[in-house]
Amino acid sequence: MSRLEIENLRVQFMSRSGPVPALRGVNLSVDGGRVGIVGESGSGKSTMGRAIMGLLPLTAQVSASRFRFADVDLLAASAAKKRALRGRRIGLIMQDPRYALNPVMTAGAQIAECFRLHHGLVCRAAKSRALDLLAAVRINDPETAYDQYPHQLSGGMGQRVMIAIALAGEPELLIADEPTSALDASVRTSFLGLLDQIIRERGMSLILISHDLNLVANFCDRVVVLYGGQVMEECTATDLAAPHHAYTRALAACRPSLTERLPELRTFTRDPAWLEAQP
Repeated sequence: MSRLEIENLRVQFMSRSGPVPALRGVNLSVDGGRVGIVGESGSGKSTMGRAIMGLLPLTAQVSASRFRFADVDLLAASAAKKRALRGRRIGLIMQDPRYALNPVMTAGAQIAECFRLHHGLVCRAAKSRALDLLAAVRINDPETAYDQYPHQLSGGMGQRVMIAIALAGEPELLIADEPTSALDASVRTSFLGLLDQIIRERGMSLILISHDLNLVANFCDRVVVLYGGQVMEECTATDLAAPHHAYTRALAACRPSLTERLPELRTFTRDPAWLEAQP
């Protein structure tokens, strides 16, 4: 199992008014299992995932004391080295298939392209493997889905195609960035069951990025809570029921209740002291 090691990761974006920090000294270690990264919108969750994949824009300035995946230094790696790593050893499921999939290529062609790039297969063999993957992600009619364009797929089918694309390279680490946010409740349950089965069968590590505390508590082994680009708390999923940091407690208190009727959703006041010192 390949290990991801991140120490003091900092990412900032340049603007007209100066640098804007997105990550401020984040530490993370993934060596098997499932790690959930949770926090509000703008806390730096997706930025971390894209930094690992090498998908940040050129305006991003990235630094770290240590930033490695297995034998690869992610800071020093060349563009070619990152391309070889991306998709092949680290897979990514993006948030919304309506925007992540190529609208002018059929679903099957996008999966087959991964087999050609990562495994060197010719067209017929790549198509055969793509059809096998569509069946593996529980699409009932792989032949029909193979020839459909993204706009012809339902949200659930689109996310299954996204899983198939991520799995085509047979990665060791899978990053799922808000994979259920575009799905309704019934499709979401089916999707999570499929993701659970795939991770178990293939023995992959998982980083699950989400704003849903209940989701990461039930699906992950470990949870990292981000706020303002900093780690507020890291704990086991079971310990998330009794968090230590005030920010995590505030997030937990704002979760909607299915049993308690409230006149309005709860909110909380942010404490500037949370960002003044590293935990």
